[in-house]
Amino acid sequence: MKNIIKLIVNENEIDQRVDVFINKQENSLSRTRIKNLILKEKLKINNSIIINPSKKLNIRDKIQLEIPEPEKASLKPYNYKLNIVYEDDDLLVIDKSAGISMHPGAGNYNKTIANALMNYCGKSLSNIGDELRPGIVHRIDKDTSGLIVVAKNNISHEHLSNQFNKHTIKRIYQALIWGKLRPQNGIIETLITRSSKNRQLMEVSFNKGKKAITNYKTLEIFENKNSPTLSLIECKLETGRTHQIRVHMSHKGNNILGDKKYKKKFKKIKNINLDLEKKILNLNRQFLHAKILGFIHPKSRKELKFISNLPQELEKILKNLRKLSK
Repeated sequence: MKNIIKLIVNENEIDQRVDVFINKQENSLSRTRIKNLILKEKLKINNSIIINPSKKLNIRDKIQLEIPEPEKASLKPYNYKLNIVYEDDDLLVIDKSAGISMHPGAGNYNKTIANALMNYCGKSLSNIGDELRPGIVHRIDKDTSGLIVVAKNNISHEHLSNQFNKHTIKRIYQALIWGKLRPQNGIIETLITRSSKNRQLMEVSFNKGKKAITNYKTLEIFENKNSPTLSLIECKLETGRTHQIRVHMSHKGNNILGDKKYKKKFKKIKNINLDLEKKILNLNRQFLHAKILGFIHPKSRKELKFISNLPQELEKILKNLRKLSK
């Protein structure tokens, strides 16, 4: 059964964006969900359908937002062993391996995390988002590993989405990049938009796109005659744009090792350690790992924090680099 939210704009609420106004009145709904409902023509202002989430409001405007019945997921279950690090009645925290997509997309409709969640949880997942993404609150790239949180019900989904929208979720990644960052510690703040040359890629823009902020810190620098110059860095996200860390490192000229989309050509070094060279050439993923995830639990309101160790294939490269640096 669908639900209709009815609101009236008061004098002290004029000139607000309609999506912001609704979110303030109904804070159980995330801004993202409100925006998606507006784009799906579920909003009426003074009985006229409005599809602009940023529309400014006038005094005594009558707002009606239809909340439709959640769609039933049409995913095929996928028998895949999920690495679950935490589970309760409201959510799951999963340590995702590289090589598996978060949800169905072109060319892969059945072997994703979303399909695996259908197999593991069945109907015990939130269903207020895309029907092909039950439970999915946020994403990490196919060839990135690490921690993700999954919602088991709609209340948890909305609460977690609000934390992501307000940038209060703690997300820290580790990456191995080519060269050295200058300065070694800092903040990258740019706009990110879809690439004009390749629609599958993103790029930094100076006049359009969404604001993206990455705080970075250099942890180790590997520099000797038997290896290329590489740096292990930590990135703390303030925003979560598509490919954000990868785009920001590429923009700085320090691409992530193993990144085939935003790649840097591997230069042959005369005296390179053969074992290290083999590991670099055989790396079939980017050296990017979602190491720390922290958030407020939707029901208990307790702060939760999870830490994931680097996968073995990445740890082996670091071990080799550290050995050469002695």
